[in-house]
Amino acid sequence: MYQNSKVIFEGTLSEERELIRRAQQGETAAFETLVQEHASFVYNLALRTLNDAHEAEDVAQEAFVRAWQALPQFRATAQFRTWLYRIVTNLCYNRLPQLKRELAALDPAEEVVLSDGRQAVERALLTAELRQQIFMAIDNLPQSYRLLVTLRHLQELSYQEIAEVTEMPLGTVKTGIFRARQMLQERLREWRVGD
Repeated sequence: MYQNSKVIFEGTLSEERELIRRAQQGETAAFETLVQEHASFVYNLALRTLNDAHEAEDVAQEAFVRAWQALPQFRATAQFRTWLYRIVTNLCYNRLPQLKRELAALDPAEEVVLSDGRQAVERALLTAELRQQIFMAIDNLPQSYRLLVTLRHLQELSYQEIAEVTEMPLGTVKTGIFRARQMLQERLREWRVGD
């Protein structure tokens, strides 16, 4: 279901807020539109975190059930996607208890200067073969780093949004992403040397 879902709503933030308001009043069609908009992102986040398609499908379904149940309490202090991704992340924590421990073990005191990195990632995705190698390298990262890289580079969340989703300090998020990028660069370097 989620792998092939297409975005049918590409509206503005105000249109999304209107959908949320209508869904909060019990309009299922409005919620279904929100589900369609976010389904592939929710599934991909769960898949990259859990590394299991069946588990990801279950988490995605459960996330939307929980979102529907909690929607009346959603107050739009965060973006809807951030709130939804937090639900997904918490469900992943439930299935992988060591994930939260791994994230907590990252050293936030280590000073890290991060460039955005998006341009480098986008340039690296130019060939299908390299793209496949990048996804394989991401899939082979430790769970904590895989989650952070997925949120940053595949889901395109800001560092602050990632901190909110994972309930981690901002410095820890930056440290984790920095280390994950280093691991990815090393694995891609090994792949290039192996060619």
